[in-house]
Amino acid sequence: MPADEKMPVQIWILTLSAFAIGTAEFVIAGILPRVASSLDVSVGRAGGLITAYALAIVLGGPVLTLWLARFEKRAVLLVLMALFVVGNLVAASSASYGTLLLSRVIAGLTQGPFYGIGAVVATRLAPASLAGRAVGLMFAGLTLANVLGVPAGAWIGNTFGWHLAFGVVALSGIVAAMAIAIGIRPQGAEPSISVSHQLAVFRNRGLLSGLTITILGWAGFMCFYGYIAPIAERIAGFAADDIWWVLVIAGAGLVLGNYAGGHSADSNLRRSLLWWPAAMIASLLLVGLVATQKWPFLAAAFVFGVASFANVPPMQMRVMHFGSQAPELAATANISAFNIANAIGGILGGWVVDSSYSAAVVPFAAAAVPFLGLLFILNEDRNRRMSPEFAPGAR
Repeated sequence: MPADEKMPVQIWILTLSAFAIGTAEFVIAGILPRVASSLDVSVGRAGGLITAYALAIVLGGPVLTLWLARFEKRAVLLVLMALFVVGNLVAASSASYGTLLLSRVIAGLTQGPFYGIGAVVATRLAPASLAGRAVGLMFAGLTLANVLGVPAGAWIGNTFGWHLAFGVVALSGIVAAMAIAIGIRPQGAEPSISVSHQLAVFRNRGLLSGLTITILGWAGFMCFYGYIAPIAERIAGFAADDIWWVLVIAGAGLVLGNYAGGHSADSNLRRSLLWWPAAMIASLLLVGLVATQKWPFLAAAFVFGVASFANVPPMQMRVMHFGSQAPELAATANISAFNIANAIGGILGGWVVDSSYSAAVVPFAAAAVPFLGLLFILNEDRNRRMSPEFAPGAR
C-alpha cells in the first residue's frame, strides 16, 4: 500500500463489534451437546438454534436495513448493539428451548444490519485502495471470535454452564457499544432514499448472481463447523473438556484465511471467487478422510478454517460492487445470503448427525452444496456474466 495510506484505527472498533457478534453466532457450536442435554432435546434439534439465528438474519436483516438506511450510521450501530445485548441477556436467563430459541432470533436480527452497514462504514473510512482489506479487517472480528470468543465461551459453557457463556457475550456487546460511542464520529446526515429505489438494486443480474454464489459457496461452512463438537467427540475421540482448544486451532485458520481473502480480493477478485470455494471443498473432503485420527483431524480443521474464511471478503466485495446503488441493503442482503447458507448447512448437518450415517459423514455432506456453488461460479465465468472489473488481472 502507498506510504501515506493507512488503515484508520476506527476500523478496529468495528472489528471489536464483529468479535462480539461473531462469538454470539458461533458459541453454540462449542456447547451444543451441553445445551441439548440441559434442555432434554437431541443434538439435531438443538441445532435448530443455529438455524433460527440464521433465519432471523435472513428475514429480518434486509427489512431492518431498508428502514434504518435513512438514519445516521453510528446511531444505528449503537441501537443494533443494544438489541444484541438484550437478546443475549435473554439467552443467559433461558430455562426452556422455546425461550432460548426466541433469544437467538432477537440477537440474530441485529447481525445482518450491523455487518452490512458496518461494512459500508468500513469502506468509507478507509482509502479506496484498501477497501477489500478494510472489509476483511472488520470481518477479522468474526474470525477472532472463533479463535478467542468461541473457545472461551465453550470452556465457560462446559465448565460453569452454558447460561454464563451467553452472559459473557452480552458483556462483550456492552464493551463494543461503548467503543462505538467513544471512538467513531457521527457519519453525517444520510440522504433520504425511497424503499423502491433501494429495492431496485435487485434488478442487477450481477448482484443476484453474487448472492447465489454466496449461498451455494458458503453452505458447507456451518454444516461442518456447527457440528464440530459432536464430530470431535464422537469420531475423533476428544473429550468435552478438549473442545475449546480444538476450536482455537480451527479458529486460527479462520483468522489466516480472512487475511488472505482480503488481500486476494484487492489483488484479483475474479480469481479469488474461483479458487477459494474450490479450496474449501477440498479441505472438507480432507477433514472427512482423517476424522477418526485426532492430530490429522486438528490439522485438517485448521486447513478448513483457512480455506473457508478466505471466501468472506471476496464474496462481500463482489456484492457491494454490484449493489452500489444501495450499498447498505446489498451488503446486508449478502449477510442474509451467508445465513441462508448457514441455515442450509445447519439443517443438513443436523439431519446427518441424527441419522444412521453418524457424524462421520458430516464433512462429506458439507462439501456437496459448495460443489454446486463452484459449478455455478464456473458457469458464470464461462458465460462472461461478470463485470469487466473482474476480468483476469483486474484489481
